[in-house]
Amino acid sequence: MNTKGLLGQLLQSGSGFLNSNNSAASSTNAKSGSGLSELLSGKGGAALGGGALGLLLGSKKGRKLGGKVLTYGGMAALGVVAFKAYNNWQSNNQQQSATPPATIDRVPEADVEIHCKAILIAVIAAAKSDGHIDDREREIIDAEIKKFTRDTTMLRWVDSELQKPLDPVTIAMAASTQEIAAEMYLVSVLIIDEESFMERSYLNELGQQLKLPLALQQELKQQALAAEQMVTE
Repeated sequence: MNTKGLLGQLLQSGSGFLNSNNSAASSTNAKSGSGLSELLSGKGGAALGGGALGLLLGSKKGRKLGGKVLTYGGMAALGVVAFKAYNNWQSNNQQQSATPPATIDRVPEADVEIHCKAILIAVIAAAKSDGHIDDREREIIDAEIKKFTRDTTMLRWVDSELQKPLDPVTIAMAASTQEIAAEMYLVSVLIIDEESFMERSYLNELGQQLKLPLALQQELKQQALAAEQMVTE
């Protein structure tokens, strides 16, 4: 099951939609676009990105712009931000190890898939944390994801993740290393709107279940904020 491929294509989908708004080809893209990207650029156009990722990140008005960090920079950007936060936390707490943090941008190719699966689990869970993926949105997500993969195992897996009750305990079990836990928390911070009581409560519980020190959680939030500011400038 190639979760790396699916995650990469979801991020590319969002990036392509965002970039098309600033290019001469945007009208061509609009004509060739279909499904979710058209929906999100239409009447409800408060989305962060295009494709299935746009809907997963939230199309409701008022959603924070942190998800743009993902759509602009993809997995590499997530890894860079996680590395900086993790490295700063180690330095500030005198926990520097002999080896640098093994974030997704710095691990062997064989380990990337493990990181990607955990990040996808966190993305889907964060999208569900406000309770707003309804039947219609599910249909659109399913249709868009089928454009990226025909792998029935992958499709069943995504469907299963979307249907699961939101349980931070189970979600945290996907983190086999502290670096992966940091990436899962970071991607959740980038997606979740902390002004929402439900989403903020979920994020707090996720941090506890991931067993991330509070100082590391704060560092991840600070680096997420800095990344968001760079994107919006």
